[in-house]
Amino acid sequence: MSAQANLMGLYPNPDPQIGWSPIPVHTVPVKYDKLLKPPTRACRRYQQLMEETINLPSYQAKMESWKGFITEMANYTGLKPEQLTLRALWKVQDSLFCQKIHNLTLPSWAIPWVLKMLSEIEAFNIEAHVGMHSSQEKARLTGGLLLGAILSNFSKTVCRDLPLKMIMYSAHDSTLIALHGALGVYNGHLPPYAACHGFEFYQESNNSFSVAMFFRNTSDQQPHTLTLPGCPTPCPLPLFTKLTHAVVPQDWEAECQNPQRSPGHTVTALAVALGLLSLALIGLGIFHWRK
Repeated sequence: MSAQANLMGLYPNPDPQIGWSPIPVHTVPVKYDKLLKPPTRACRRYQQLMEETINLPSYQAKMESWKGFITEMANYTGLKPEQLTLRALWKVQDSLFCQKIHNLTLPSWAIPWVLKMLSEIEAFNIEAHVGMHSSQEKARLTGGLLLGAILSNFSKTVCRDLPLKMIMYSAHDSTLIALHGALGVYNGHLPPYAACHGFEFYQESNNSFSVAMFFRNTSDQQPHTLTLPGCPTPCPLPLFTKLTHAVVPQDWEAECQNPQRSPGHTVTALAVALGLLSLALIGLGIFHWRK
């Protein structure tokens, strides 16, 4: 929906009688989309890093300080305190935020103090996922995937192997957070609706190439210039690539340390699938013959 709304603004229909013309949006099924939605739950190494993060004394101290608030939230939401994980609290906060942004009436208990506390917990939860502990390795397993694809597009443009003038990715706030974590520019706040991170790619007068970054988080102001730590703006492409090399994975599957499926397992699975297909075809043949 976000991609379609953006394209509607970029390519308005010249016929005033037609309010909207559909423009193709290329999608990938979620289970295959590592670029815009890294499957961190399926990444063993990332789960190990999160377990280490959760066991940090500073993390545990924060959770202890919120026990009373979590008990209150259990009374408000009808959930048990043990069910109110940080992810569950995020869902509560996100639901209230959506209601508020659409001018819907909030529950009586959703007073400013509660909303502020939920936002604080959400910011802490995000920080735990992108930083706090082993942030560079976490970045390699999350936002580094998208950053690597963007850098690859820059390289193709330099070699004139990419005829496109613009590439647009449309995803979620978590995608932006992961990308900002990899770039070292995350500001600690949840990106608002329609937030946009832009990369501009320049060819300088001396035929060198450089990159500038912008972040638009409001529709009534100009985008904010973002600076890659250790690099001027615009940043020369070779330096940009060098400074971000450590957070771009070379082999995501291997770095996740997920168990490899043996060739025998694949052959067996194919044999079973073919066997079931054969049975289905035989069944259809018998059914047709009986008719």
